[in-house]
Amino acid sequence: MAAVDAAADLLLTAARLPDRDGLVDIAVVGDRIASNGPASVAARGAIDLGGRLVTPGLVESHIHLDKALLSDRVSTTAGTLEEAIRVTAQAKRSFTVDDVRGRARRVLDMAVRNGTTAVRSHVEVDPGVGLTGLEALLPVREEYAPALDLQLCAFAQEGIIRAPGTEGLLRRALQMGADLIGGCPYTDSDPIGHIRTVFALATAFGVDADFHVDFSDEPLHMHVREIADQTVRLGWQGRVVVGHVTELAAIPPFEQDTVVAELAAAGVAVVCLPATDLYLMGRGDDINIRRGLAPIRRLLAAGVPVALASNNIRNPFTPVGTADLALLTFLVAVAAHMGSPADLRALVDTITVHPARMLRLPDYGLVPGCRADLVVWECARAEDIPATLPARTLVLKRGRVTVEAEHRVVERWR
Repeated sequence: MAAVDAAADLLLTAARLPDRDGLVDIAVVGDRIASNGPASVAARGAIDLGGRLVTPGLVESHIHLDKALLSDRVSTTAGTLEEAIRVTAQAKRSFTVDDVRGRARRVLDMAVRNGTTAVRSHVEVDPGVGLTGLEALLPVREEYAPALDLQLCAFAQEGIIRAPGTEGLLRRALQMGADLIGGCPYTDSDPIGHIRTVFALATAFGVDADFHVDFSDEPLHMHVREIADQTVRLGWQGRVVVGHVTELAAIPPFEQDTVVAELAAAGVAVVCLPATDLYLMGRGDDINIRRGLAPIRRLLAAGVPVALASNNIRNPFTPVGTADLALLTFLVAVAAHMGSPADLRALVDTITVHPARMLRLPDYGLVPGCRADLVVWECARAEDIPATLPARTLVLKRGRVTVEAEHRVVERWR
């Protein structure tokens, strides 16, 4: 524990930490945690947490702000991935900067209230929509900086090889200020060429790469192995993330172990998107309907960072959503059979520690010296988060309270 030489700006008293017994006092100086033990310092402001749990800020590692909240203008009948891609591509033709920006703000407002302090959003770039999404979201990144860190990933949903002009638009997006590059090889006519183009842009601009990959009930693609190979070949370990990877669950366990070991060796992280994956996968099954989730337990056991993320909010890919990451831990606790106290605590890491590593957030955590991006929960233990979906009473970003919530229930029936 670091000593606090001067008066703290804020003292959070009687707090509980996920990995420590008993109560602590968290002293914040400027935008940093100065100490997290028994405090004996003066503070300009103090808040008694009354034994409530404190975690680092939640990290949304994979969301699509540009195509969120489309349910009032797009309808589907089959409920398949192919249909969702097709009707959303049609809807994109009418996107405007103001339209995208307005829907993104609504989703970010929900995320901030739910305790999210960092977000990575994929922003579609292709000849149809052009750079509209990026033009809409670059100012939003600055607007929401007091409440969260927003990373923008220039994303080729419609392919690169089969959509001439996309590579140039991706390059332009990175020049405009996109933080990283994203690909989707299973939608392209040349998946391997797609992967190599994404890596070429990533290395040329010195940015991370984030792929949608292997999104099917059957192991039709398994492009993740090419991604792992390219990651090692180019020295991009720790800078590559893959999302969905539902096909990994469709191969025998011994083959899963081989692929998982390759991911671990390559430093490739995995994002599971449970609301979308549970909704879209298994559509062709009449009995024993598949859950369509990547093998989370096996990945975690092998040391692969795993995050849970929202993906889409109320559109053809996912008709529901509140941008509440805690809800995803609740879903996965049931869907992935992760109900023990240890499993539930591990699920909290999938919306905090692991996605923070994927976004390479500096100084993230609860120890002295970390940025004071914090969430205060209406519960006492980390495992209560997936189990009970507790309210968030305080959210801090860089040491400043950004959200303060009061919850009052009057049981008049008594």
